[in-house]
Order: sequence, then structure tokens, then C-alpha cells
Amino acid sequence: MQPIREFFVQTFGIEAWLAMLLAIVVIALLVSHAARLLFNQLDRWTHQSRNAWDEALAEAARRPTHLLIWIVALAWIARVVLVQWPDLDFGEERVQIRNVAIVVAVAWFFWRFIHLMTRGTVDRGREGGQEFDITTVYALSKLGRLLVVIVTVITVAHNLGLNIGALLALGGVGGLAVGLAAKDLLANFFGGLTIYLDRPFSVGEWIRSPDKSIEGTVEYISWRHTRIRAFNKNPIYVPNAVFTTIVVENPSRMSHRRIKETLGLRYDDFAQVETIVAEIKTMLHEHPDIDNTQTLIVNFTQFGASSLDIMIYTFTKTRKWVEYHAVKQAVLLEIGQIVARHGAEIAFPTQTLHLAPPAEPPPAAAS
Repeated sequence: MQPIREFFVQTFGIEAWLAMLLAIVVIALLVSHAARLLFNQLDRWTHQSRNAWDEALAEAARRPTHLLIWIVALAWIARVVLVQWPDLDFGEERVQIRNVAIVVAVAWFFWRFIHLMTRGTVDRGREGGQEFDITTVYALSKLGRLLVVIVTVITVAHNLGLNIGALLALGGVGGLAVGLAAKDLLANFFGGLTIYLDRPFSVGEWIRSPDKSIEGTVEYISWRHTRIRAFNKNPIYVPNAVFTTIVVENPSRMSHRRIKETLGLRYDDFAQVETIVAEIKTMLHEHPDIDNTQTLIVNFTQFGASSLDIMIYTFTKTRKWVEYHAVKQAVLLEIGQIVARHGAEIAFPTQTLHLAPPAEPPPAAAS
């Protein structure tokens, strides 16, 4: 530093320190501009490669790089000021501030990289129609950002001269007190961890619970709660701890949808029951939307109170709610046509009333 100072003193005279400050600012501007041009070129390359990692890396490094350039420039400016006014004596604080700022810039880069990678992975998966577990992607993202925060805090504390061992010991004692005071919060945290590990459901799936009035589509899973959008479009916020104590059904993961109906014929159509049963079974076997590899039952099961009951039990190939109802409607209409072709009718509740003949009056007594 001293030879540089002497050069400026000899060249610029008494205002050499001002010239040095100006030179540092100009150099920082030039380096920042060069970095901007470099990142613009990298953007063009990454867009051509269509690689999510390259795009996220280049975009995440852009702003932290500019921040690092100015951190170094400000550190040199502070050094020049100290040489000019040695009585200020903030050299140690200057080094600490510089180191902390560098750590924050690096942490900012990793935070942005994780965020951009998560967004890019989700967007590309949706655009390409790829099957992937979005819940796992978000879980890894949150875990990575949590790790960045922890490492940053520990590194900053170390640069500030704090005793890391004492802080960890204090954190252990304080953690016990916080755990007792915030047990519900911790229960929700571990409930969210259980969801991420066991994955009973994922974002976008339809779930319901027979134990509680919870049914809808999962929109978001955080470490504290899960947001579910009910079918009436109302949001339901469920603490994650609840999912460790209730039964959760996940209809989105069903393999098939079931058609289970009971067809009742009149007692007057008893002679046609066997033929109707056989034709319905044949129709279901030949139906393109019915999965014949699954259980298929069409049988006369019982003499009902007012009908001859035929059980129809089968599974559709589709799992989609709207398509399932279209298939079910088509099957029921064909069943109705089969019944009509055989001259039979679908029964409805009836009652037969038997009236006893009136009693004859007793013979009149002889007068």
C-alpha cells in the first residue's frame, strides 16, 4: 500500500488519496461492467443449451458477483481512508465487516441457486408433461435453504469472534426451554417432516379423511401446515401434526374406479332374470372402458321386498372423475336397454293389499 501511496503523492501531490479513491471506483465500475457483459453472454449460451443447471447457476451468480465486486472496492476504499487518517483505527472492524459481507454474498448465491433450480425443475416438468414428485422437490429446496441459513449464521458468528461452542451449548439449554414452550410448533414441524419422508400425499393430489371434515386438493405443504383447496374452492389450513393422528385417504392414487349398483326387476319378470344377467355380463366384458382384468360380477343375489335384485360390480379403466361418470352413465343406459329388450321393467317399491271378503250377517231369529 505504501509504494502505491508514494506513487500517487509524487504524481498528484497533496490530493493523492482522492485520486486513489477515484481509481478504485473507476476500476470497480469497469469490472462490474465486464461482469455484466460476461453474464449476458452466459445467458445466451444457457438459453441455447436448455440446461436447467446452467441457467440457474448463471442467473444466481449475477447479483452476488456484483455485490462481491463492490465489497472488495469498499474494503480498498476503507484501507485508503485508514492510511490517510490513521487515527480512525477501525482496521479490525473493517476486516470483520468485509468477511461478513463476503459470507452473506456467497449465501445469497446459494439461496438464489436453490430457488431458481426448484422453479426451473417444476416449470420444465409441467411444460414437458413429465411425471415427478413435486413434494420431494419442494422438500429438498426447503432443506437446502435451511442448511444455507445455518451455515451462514455459524460462519458469521465465527467471523465476529463469538464462541461457537458456547453458543451451541446455550442453544442446547435454550432449545429445551423453547421446546417446552413451543411443543405444538415442533409437533407441526415433525409432522411436516413425516409427510416429506413417508409421502402419503403430494401437491396436486386429492385427499380426504374419514376422521375429520377434510377433503380437497393439496396445494402447498410447509413445515407448519398443509393448505388444502376444498371442492367449494375454500382453503383449508391443516396443522401438520394432525396428519400423524388421523387416517388419510388418497383417492388420487387409486388404480381404478368402481361401479357398484343393484338392479331391481319386477317379480313378474322372473323368467327373464337369467337371460338379462347373462347379457349384462357379456356387455361388460365387451365394453372398451371396463377393465376385465379386475373383478367383474353380475349375479342375481336376492328376493327383495319389492324386486328381484341383481348385483353389478365392475371397474373402469379411467381414474378421472369426469370420465368415470361418463362411462358409468353409458353402462347404466345399456343395462336399461337390455332390460327393455327382454320386455322386463325395473321395479319400484310396491305394496299388495289383500282385502278379506265381508263377513255374512248372522241369520235372523224366527219370530
